[in-house]
Amino acid sequence: MEKELVGLKQRLGILGGGQLGRMLIQEAISYNVQIDVMERTKEAPSSVIANSYTVGEITDYDDVLKFGKDKDVITVEIENVNIEALKELEKLGTKVFPQPNILEIIKDKGLQKQFYIDNNIPTSPFELTDTSTSLEILEAKIPFVHKLRKGGYDGNGVQLIRSTEDLQNVFTEDSLAEDLVPFAKELSVIVARNEDGETAVYQTVECEFNDANLVAFLFSPAEINETIEKKAEELAISVINAFEMVGLLAVELFLLPNGELLVNEVAPRPHNSGHHTIECNVTSQFEQHMRSVLNMPLGSTEMIRKGAMINLLGAPGFDGEAIYEGMNSALKFPGVHVHLYGKAFTRGNRKMGHITVSGDDLQEAKSIAQKVLNTVRVIS
Repeated sequence: MEKELVGLKQRLGILGGGQLGRMLIQEAISYNVQIDVMERTKEAPSSVIANSYTVGEITDYDDVLKFGKDKDVITVEIENVNIEALKELEKLGTKVFPQPNILEIIKDKGLQKQFYIDNNIPTSPFELTDTSTSLEILEAKIPFVHKLRKGGYDGNGVQLIRSTEDLQNVFTEDSLAEDLVPFAKELSVIVARNEDGETAVYQTVECEFNDANLVAFLFSPAEINETIEKKAEELAISVINAFEMVGLLAVELFLLPNGELLVNEVAPRPHNSGHHTIECNVTSQFEQHMRSVLNMPLGSTEMIRKGAMINLLGAPGFDGEAIYEGMNSALKFPGVHVHLYGKAFTRGNRKMGHITVSGDDLQEAKSIAQKVLNTVRVIS
């Protein structure tokens, strides 16, 4: 007979204490799941609401091993964690989801791209580069996107090389040079998979980025036809099944003018492009992540409201205690849902929160979200 664990106080450990962990904890409270968090600083967004909070380095073998030994399940909110410690925890009987061997592939963009090639998953052409790669070789590839293989986040570790002058910005560390594809739209699909192999996929999201390569504005459902929507959802399911991954996976896609879809990259955790699901779907991406790693039945992904979301980013030129200018004015708009991440201090382009606008009409939601984007500034 299947052992029912819902209602018992399971211990779920999260490596990383940022806003993604914070929003996962907010969902876990309803299930009486105990969330223990480890992060390197005392003041991370998850620190004030976690059941327990450990200050430690998530990249340190000993810290991760010690943290994980008494947990039922370990998960992550960022890929840059100590993989060897997670593998040892698996040997000791702790469940780790997403699995360490998958995190090892995904955290290295070179291995990730090769995985797509090996599994016949459509992606843009690329070449690996390192300190020995000459500028002449790189010049011949212009235009291209240069990405660090490891450690990039929130627009960091990515350079767009369009001209010979841009070659001064290329990385000398291990990187990959991807062909610059002429995409029509940037899309994202959130998909989940539990230990039983059950999958659940959300409606496609359309993303718009700012000059710092951060998502500034997104909306769902994406403005694409039903054929492309179905192809995007099926492609996301095929990617998570190819990995045989347990957990939540954000699959970022390029839509080409001819209707072809290419996988750009993936994130094995809740993702910025799924924040709107808190208000817009029966089951949020955060509850779905928890359900998947604890092997619960996955929740309905039905969209109950259309939505647009903006990131609240620190305004350039401000560095200090955060002030949310214009928030009261933004709250007067219908359908506005505010999520602040509890970060006391702002700096340029730091993610400080997000605002989702939900409603029955997507164009109205997008219009209001644009007004909110022009109303609220995070300053100091």
